[in-house]
Amino acid sequence: MPSVAIVPAAGKGERFGGAKLTAPVGGETMLDRTLASLLDGGVDRVVVVIAPAADLSRVSRLSDSRVSTIVNDDPSRGMFSSIQAGAAAIAGHPILVLPGDMPFVSSRTIRDVLHACSEHQRVVIPTHHGKGGHPLAFPGVLREQVLHAAPTGTLKDALSSALALRYEMPAGDAGVLHDVDVQADLDRP
Repeated sequence: MPSVAIVPAAGKGERFGGAKLTAPVGGETMLDRTLASLLDGGVDRVVVVIAPAADLSRVSRLSDSRVSTIVNDDPSRGMFSSIQAGAAAIAGHPILVLPGDMPFVSSRTIRDVLHACSEHQRVVIPTHHGKGGHPLAFPGVLREQVLHAAPTGTLKDALSSALALRYEMPAGDAGVLHDVDVQADLDRP
């Protein structure tokens, strides 16, 4: 099965001041950097879950044949609703989840997470200095569990039984903890 990734990208970015995913980071948009990490890291297919009427025309990697977008009709329900929408649109193994506002995760970390999930057949959480981060990966057999979970919950809730067997993968990549909420977060970790 192909490896797949879900990129929740339907948030408003209000704390950032709007247009967060198209903000410049190292000469390209934030979302382009996130997508580059996934694609360069070996993910076969990526689905980006966006809000209705989102303007991502400046994100060049959305035209890559390995990337598709779907709309979360009601992103006010939270990030898990975007993860469920992505899981409904894509199947594979492993399934990675990397929020669109995490442009500092290295492609090597993506490769390592893919490998660890395939090898251990469990939920994989990269850690840095003992703290869990992203991308979280889970075996494709858990996709149905995610799809049938309460939409008001979280990914952690949906995978609760599998999390007991999770593999915490030490990563030398501070990017696994570095999401961008405000302008000051654009400084590299």
